[in-house]
Amino acid sequence: MAILPHDPQFLPKPGKLNLITDVPGLTVGNAEDQAVASGTTVVLAQGEGAIAAVDTRGGAPGTRETDALRPGTLVDRANAIVLSGGSAFGLDAAGGAQSWLAAAGRGFHIAGKVVPIVPAAILFDLANGGNKEWGDDPPYRQLGYRACEAAGLEFQLGNAGAGYGAIAGPVKGGLGSCSAIDPESGYTVGALIALNSVGSPITPDGSGLWAWPFELDGEFGVSPPQPVPTGGAYRTKRPRRLGQKAGENTTIGVVATDAPLTVAQAQRIAIMAHDGLARAIHPVHTPFDGDLLFSLGATDGKTGTVSPDLLMHLGALTADAVARAVGRAVVTAETLHDRTAFIDI
Repeated sequence: MAILPHDPQFLPKPGKLNLITDVPGLTVGNAEDQAVASGTTVVLAQGEGAIAAVDTRGGAPGTRETDALRPGTLVDRANAIVLSGGSAFGLDAAGGAQSWLAAAGRGFHIAGKVVPIVPAAILFDLANGGNKEWGDDPPYRQLGYRACEAAGLEFQLGNAGAGYGAIAGPVKGGLGSCSAIDPESGYTVGALIALNSVGSPITPDGSGLWAWPFELDGEFGVSPPQPVPTGGAYRTKRPRRLGQKAGENTTIGVVATDAPLTVAQAQRIAIMAHDGLARAIHPVHTPFDGDLLFSLGATDGKTGTVSPDLLMHLGALTADAVARAVGRAVVTAETLHDRTAFIDI
């Protein structure tokens, strides 16, 4: 497959909603607890689930059922992916999603039983100013259930779901999503990011986003900054401040495509997609972040094979989508407690 020329007719375009749910077979639901200043996001895959894989790059991950997604294991599909705030407490959200799916009869069928496969990852938002004195009953199992009930094609970005209490370096973090249609193959890719990084998504002079070069169709909603002369702040200055303390972070997300991937190919997409985090956050994949991306493939019954060349192309497009989703998380986030948003909405 040739590299696409720089002609607008050959450039990718966002899908109808410019959300990960432009990938057929996926719905997304959010649930929040405003008093706790935290929340949960669930990605549901229709039918028998989606081919699933995962790639972890951060040094401090918090996960559930990620080992089950390795190539060569019994299960190759997930019925849902859960992203949650709450640090390790937030892993309970997957239990709520699992209960909802089991009641709907959706899961892995074995010995006459239905076992929903619900991998999950969490971010740290315990020090964001919310009331975390929940005693012996953390809210996350209920949040996971509620997020499933709320799932649909359209969902809120910014201060929503797993991104509700998120912080991104010196500014308010949040939930971001986008999609792109490959003009050559016709496949759709999408990304969903809960941005809670120790690194900064904004450039050292504070005027713009690292993700600006990857924006499509004005999706960030604000004007890009003026170019900085060679040798200026973009090249020579470190970020003014990282904003978070070490250990109070992690960026997690889901990428997806309707291409008929194998598990190994889905994992390769996840690996390549992390490049989008590196383009949009500085620094990233630190010892203090648990940066992790899940990858989903072909939930609507598409068949066929994906060549190595096409896989490379889709992986590159997905990495761009991850950078765009980070940008959208920043520009849609609103000030919460003492954390100021990048854009004053």
